[in-house]
Amino acid sequence: MTGLILFGSFAILLILGVPIAMSLGAAGMVTILFSPNVHLSINVIAQRIFGGLDSTSIMAIAFFVLAGNIMTKGGISRRLVEFANSIVGGFRGGLGLALVLACAFFAALSGSAPATVVAIGVMLYPDMVKLGYPKERTAGLLVVSGGLGPIIPPSIIMVVYATITGASVGDMFKSGMAIGIFIMLVLMSVVIFYANKEKWPQTRVKMSLNEFFISFFKAIPALLLPIIILGGIYSGMLTPTESSAIAVVWSLITGMFIYREVSIKDLYQIFLDSAKGSAMILFIIATSTSFAWLFAFGGISAQLVNFVVGLKLSATMFCFVVAIILLIFGVFLEGIATCVLMVPVLWPIAKALGIDVIHFGMIVSISNVIGTMTPPVAVNIFSAASVTKLKMGDIAKGQLPFFIGYVIVFFLVVFLPKLSMFLLN
Repeated sequence: MTGLILFGSFAILLILGVPIAMSLGAAGMVTILFSPNVHLSINVIAQRIFGGLDSTSIMAIAFFVLAGNIMTKGGISRRLVEFANSIVGGFRGGLGLALVLACAFFAALSGSAPATVVAIGVMLYPDMVKLGYPKERTAGLLVVSGGLGPIIPPSIIMVVYATITGASVGDMFKSGMAIGIFIMLVLMSVVIFYANKEKWPQTRVKMSLNEFFISFFKAIPALLLPIIILGGIYSGMLTPTESSAIAVVWSLITGMFIYREVSIKDLYQIFLDSAKGSAMILFIIATSTSFAWLFAFGGISAQLVNFVVGLKLSATMFCFVVAIILLIFGVFLEGIATCVLMVPVLWPIAKALGIDVIHFGMIVSISNVIGTMTPPVAVNIFSAASVTKLKMGDIAKGQLPFFIGYVIVFFLVVFLPKLSMFLLN
């Protein structure tokens, strides 16, 4: 009865259009008030909401959001695009390869899929269309390549997952780095295939060695940021939160004093946008904590664990079932919401089956990214539509071959745990 009231009220509120964070908190209150098996004060909800934010790791989210916004405004995307183009721009479909590579570079700065789509799309899409690249295919490539944002560290979704499960943020980032590079190579392979099949343009004039070094030196301040973040974490000198704070300082130095594209006047809007973005994420985490606590307090979590264990599913089959569930949820819910809602429910079962916390985390992270590419809640497609002015249906059609490549990598991760553990071993 408790589970029915909890999930039923949550589903009804979502259908009515109530924001996710409010729906999670309100569902907990409804359960306390009307469930005959729960005898608690309504004040418990407020206590659990505040308790859900009582973690130093969560502070990293706000800092990473702020650093990403500063770097986005600071001319970073243009330097990264120029550097990426200097590496692969001379091949047939070279700008398509440059787009994927630039998204990978920018992913190591922002940790956000929509931010990556917009930042790189504004720089590359208009020029690619002028040169004769197919509009829908280019927009689709932008959507899927933007999905590298939450996989290549730093990654906001990985910080959220680590906070919920107690996993090492550093280990999650290492795993994300390996899989992110793998996805990048797969996307580049698909680009090469379609560039030759559909006769995409080829840049005849190759960049000279001198021009390559110029673009490289201009990109050094941007490329140093992921080195600072990951180097500090992997060396043990910095915690993820400390590393994220230093990333903010370096992004300010880069944007204001090196590239000089961020002024004092710009900081107010940057801080305001970052505060709004962080608040939305943190509010979802806070209210989901009370939701998950009630789920466990009512005995639903233990019953679910016993039920699934009783089915005697293998660890691999359970991972496959979880993958399908998360993909379905990702179609309708935003990634952070899916993570904070489902991980507290599914992780105890995965743990009981002996599934590694990092492997399970990569399944959660990648499935949430795929959700950003699948309508109706497809923030990557929305972002690409704002840049390209194309219809969502056309973009979804254009992204299909790249999307299939991304999904294939996802199921390789599901069935091959060693792929997630490659850099950890």
